[in-house]
Amino acid sequence: ADTSASVLLSGGFDGVFLSNGPGDPALLTGIVDQVRELLGNVPVFGICLGHQILAHALGGQTRRMKFGHRGSNHPVRDLALERVFITSQNHGYEVVEESLPADSVLVTHVNVNDGTVEGLRHRELPVFSVQYHPEACPGPGDSAYLFDRFLHMMNAFKEKQ
Repeated sequence: ADTSASVLLSGGFDGVFLSNGPGDPALLTGIVDQVRELLGNVPVFGICLGHQILAHALGGQTRRMKFGHRGSNHPVRDLALERVFITSQNHGYEVVEESLPADSVLVTHVNVNDGTVEGLRHRELPVFSVQYHPEACPGPGDSAYLFDRFLHMMNAFKEKQ
């Protein structure tokens, strides 16, 4: 968590994965600053807390939910695929959709039950995230496509270099 962007960028990595974790993302300003330095320099994929940190790095905000999302069987709609996936979740904060800069950030997934932001991507940079846990596989590999998407994004980014 305390690795600087300069160390990551000098490491020759194909991408950076922002994983889940506990806490209020609004308090992690140092990490948000480091992630902001990564944007456009390396592909980034965030989940859960990583999604919230990425939202802050892109200019958005988060807020504490009255009732968090806990457990499995949370339906999430992928807006591009027009499909609902059953997801596993464990978070008490949400990305505030109205705070995201609409000219550069697109909401990609929404929670079917309460309409909260469950995914986003940058319109031009190789950056995307989801609020839920695709690695948890609550369904039969429902969200494995996200890891394939990240691999394709990293390969495309390398080809441009």
